[in-house]
Amino acid sequence: MEGTQPTNCYVVGCARTKEAVVIDPGADAAKIVQQCQGLSVKHVVCTHGHRNHAGAKDEVAAAVGGVTAMSLLDAKQYLRSAQRYLGDGDQLEFGDFAMEVISTPGHSPGSICLRVGNHLFTGDTMRAGDIGPTDLPDIDLPRQLMAVLSKLLALPENTAVYPGHGPTTTVGQERRQNVAVEMLRRAG
Repeated sequence: MEGTQPTNCYVVGCARTKEAVVIDPGADAAKIVQQCQGLSVKHVVCTHGHRNHAGAKDEVAAAVGGVTAMSLLDAKQYLRSAQRYLGDGDQLEFGDFAMEVISTPGHSPGSICLRVGNHLFTGDTMRAGDIGPTDLPDIDLPRQLMAVLSKLLALPENTAVYPGHGPTTTVGQERRQNVAVEMLRRAG
C-alpha cells in the first residue's frame, strides 16, 4: 500500500550559486526546511500527486520560497494546486543547471521524472529492481511499463537513479534487474 515505506525527498543544489530544487516533499516539512538552510530554493517539485510525495509541498514552499510545481493532470486528479504546471520537456533552471521534466504517466495520470545531467529522480515510476506500487486505483500499469522501458531505460547506462522510495540505483543496473524488463520478456 502507498505510504508504508518512507518517502525519499531530495534537495538538489548548485554548489556555486547555492540555488536549489526540492523534490517530493511528502512529509516532515521541518526536516526538509532544515536541509535547505543556506540555499535559495527556486522550485518545490512533486513527481506526482500522492500525499506521501506532495503532502508538505506548500508548507516547505512557505518556509523556504520556491515555485511549487507538478503536472496539471495530477493537480486535477488529487485536487492539489501548484504555481507552475509541468509537461514533457519543460526545464527548471537553478544555478548553473537545468532540470528536464520527463512525462512518465502510469503510476499516476501525470507522473513525471526529473533529469539533471546524469542524475534521474523517478518518484514512484521506477525503483531499484521494481516499479512503484501497482495496487492503487489510478494505476495504469501498461502506460507505466511503457514509460519505464521507452524513456527511462533508454537513458545512458551510467545515469544515477534516485527513486521515491528505497535505495539509489543506475539505469544500467535496472536494465539488468528491473521487474518491468522481466514483464516485457515474459510478454514477448
